Amino acid sequence: MTSLSDSSKIIKPRPVNERYLDNVFKWTAQIFALTIALVLIWITVQVAIAAVPAIKQFGLNFLFQSSWNPVKSEYGVWPAIYGTIVSSFIALLIAVPIGIGVALFLSEDYLPPSIQRIFVFLVELLAAIPSVVYGLWGIFVLIPFLKNFTPLKGPGMLPAALILALMVLPVIAAISRDAITNVPESLRQAAVGLGATRWEAILQIMLPAASSGIIGGVMLALGRALGETMAVTMLIGNSNKVSLSIFAPSNTISSLLTNQFAEASGMQVSALMYAALILFAITLVVNILAQVLVKRLQKI
Repeated sequence: MTSLSDSSKIIKPRPVNERYLDNVFKWTAQIFALTIALVLIWITVQVAIAAVPAIKQFGLNFLFQSSWNPVKSEYGVWPAIYGTIVSSFIALLIAVPIGIGVALFLSEDYLPPSIQRIFVFLVELLAAIPSVVYGLWGIFVLIPFLKNFTPLKGPGMLPAALILALMVLPVIAAISRDAITNVPESLRQAAVGLGATRWEAILQIMLPAASSGIIGGVMLALGRALGETMAVTMLIGNSNKVSLSIFAPSNTISSLLTNQFAEASGMQVSALMYAALILFAITLVVNILAQVLVKRLQKI
């Protein structure tokens, strides 16, 4: 016979109304997820349809040509692809070490908790500043400052990349900090108990354990850098030429779309849609690589 104490341990079935609400929430979430996917597919299809005339006329040569002349109907997006990739790479080269350093500073006990919260808020506030404000600051403050120390003569790759680094910095810092603070404290205590110093515990235990979250934040920042429009358009110079100098004017796909679309017509619109489709493909590849990399790091 089952005793009273044993009967009290019997799991009672959940009420019907709770199970009904769970199912409603599940199906609602699935519908919303499917809706987002369908909207994304719809946008891609519309852009691709608009780009078909340019794809038929220029083919893959569009990716490697440098001339952009609507009068002669000559279109090539290679300088914009080059500027997009290089400006984003320079921005990450600057922002990643600083962002991880800020994350470590704001996740360790270097500051009292009350002051630490203020700094966390200020870092996250950088992400809320509109990009046009960054662009204006770059024009009136950053470029004149750089002219005093570099061969920079005006808008160019360097100020655009520096502004991009400043814009993606809060993304990297905030996500990296969350990843580091979510690492179990027992790992640190075990490392210290085995004789590791504070920095040995941070560099050899904490950062590797948080690496998947940090890489995810870096890839998210890269996605924003690739697609940033207004600030880059104001600072990069919008020159459709490839130059190895970071002080020379350049161009990105986003700035190309911003400058050309308002007055575009005919084949020029299709060429711009083709460029937008390329930017979408680059961003998609970056996100896929990010997901693969994060999943591999989580298995380690």
